[in-house]
Amino acid sequence: MTDTMRAIEITQPGGPEVLQLVERPVPQAQHGQVVIKVAYAGVNRPDALQRAGKYAPPPTASDLPGLEASGEVVSIGAGVTGVNVGDQVCALLPGGGYAEYVATPAAHCLRVPEGLGMKEAACLPETFFTVWSNVFMRGGLKAGERFLVHGGSSGIGTTAIQLAHAFGARVFATAGTDAKCTACVGLGAEAAINYRDMDFVDVLRAEGGADLILDMVGGDYIARNIKTLAEDGRLVQIAFLQGPVAELNFATLMTRRLTMTGSTLRPQSDLAKARIAQELAEAVWPLLDAGRIAPVMDSEYAMQDASDAHARMESSGHIGKIVLHIGG
Repeated sequence: MTDTMRAIEITQPGGPEVLQLVERPVPQAQHGQVVIKVAYAGVNRPDALQRAGKYAPPPTASDLPGLEASGEVVSIGAGVTGVNVGDQVCALLPGGGYAEYVATPAAHCLRVPEGLGMKEAACLPETFFTVWSNVFMRGGLKAGERFLVHGGSSGIGTTAIQLAHAFGARVFATAGTDAKCTACVGLGAEAAINYRDMDFVDVLRAEGGADLILDMVGGDYIARNIKTLAEDGRLVQIAFLQGPVAELNFATLMTRRLTMTGSTLRPQSDLAKARIAQELAEAVWPLLDAGRIAPVMDSEYAMQDASDAHARMESSGHIGKIVLHIGG
């Protein structure tokens, strides 16, 4: 293993053009960590927020973007068990995925599922950790419940649709084009609502309301989500593409026994993320092994074309996941 590596650096806050290829020292595995030689890195909206100066990494994390990757374990730190040099893994990262090598806690690594390559495996950690922890652990989705996911054609959305369907929920999704809606239905949504033509509030209320909503839009969707919920319904907020501020009548929450909650993944403790990884290994990885669910792939870019990958993501024209080919 060399002492230096290629990496994509955020040279200053700004648009996709601020992503530049640089040379950096190879990270060293600290206690409980492994170093992965990266094959592919997933591209996610938090990467773009960090690039724009709106999502600072935790103090102990790499300043390089990239929250998920796949590759081969090339070194391990003290105290690591269950992961060995040479293992093929995908991993949730504290940062640094846009590089040829990255360090991450060993407990956040998962084996590459059977039948999937490194490209597909790189798409799993960020979205599957997010969806499982928010929809199932926090939101408590159960078989037979009506589940609405906004942004159904995104990486989060395509994952949420498949998992909710696999566990027996009735799935509804919103998307912005007929092609995206068709893709959502193909993944297991009972109905996909083109929000440019139809009001999701009316559609879901005609079905009895949503028992659980996963939202990343925010803004005026927050009040509309409250109207959409069934009695005892739950709203889980994971992002605010239209802003975090809304005016609500909280008496509605009381009289209809509603629950509002939410989370972000990156600031959570290593232990919390390890618990999510363990649940995924037990409940979800067998579904991936069996081919019952799979990541939806949109496009692949060379490492040096990271700015083009970010432009693709921010255009919202994609369906599924975007990846960077790093090496291997």
